[in-house]
Amino acid sequence: MRVLYVFALLGTLLLTGCAGNPMTPVADQTLPDVAPDMAQVVFMRDAFTGKAITSSLYDVTDGKTQFIGVMANGTKIAHPVTAGKHTFMVVSEAADFMEADLVAGKTYYALVTPRMGFWKARFSLWPVSNDPDASHSLKSKNFQGWVEDTDLVINSPKSLAWYERVKASVEKKRAEYWPVWQEKSAEAVAERTLKPGDGL
Repeated sequence: MRVLYVFALLGTLLLTGCAGNPMTPVADQTLPDVAPDMAQVVFMRDAFTGKAITSSLYDVTDGKTQFIGVMANGTKIAHPVTAGKHTFMVVSEAADFMEADLVAGKTYYALVTPRMGFWKARFSLWPVSNDPDASHSLKSKNFQGWVEDTDLVINSPKSLAWYERVKASVEKKRAEYWPVWQEKSAEAVAERTLKPGDGL
């Protein structure tokens, strides 16, 4: 039993990690303009819980896994995507998902938020909605702080090499937790979906 615990813990550390962020800070911290025929999702992480633990982001639309980057606390990633429907995944001790229906020429925002797991913090993805009554809203007093208090980062050779090492483990997490996501109610999925009108 003790051996199983050690191997499970090592697997978690491979996917989450407590070391420095392998991503590279961008010299110009201005968010890039979105191309007229594309959309852009800005993933932000600014939280008090699980500060030392990283998570990783993926676009898993149509069952394909595209590595977006590693999220450390106090960072953000601007991810250009085609317009239309997408599914995004965050991986740490577990995997969780967010849906999106995106309009070309718009920038959307999402939060990577920690919640305490069995050994480490787990993470969820939450859309930042245009609805002022949403849990995470573009119109809330916190929104500007999320944008200003996070540093824009991009992938580096180090982060890309890291993903190559953990790719098989990521796929296992996706396969394990995707059925859990599919069992969520329509209302729960709607709450975790970036809608066309949420873009700026």
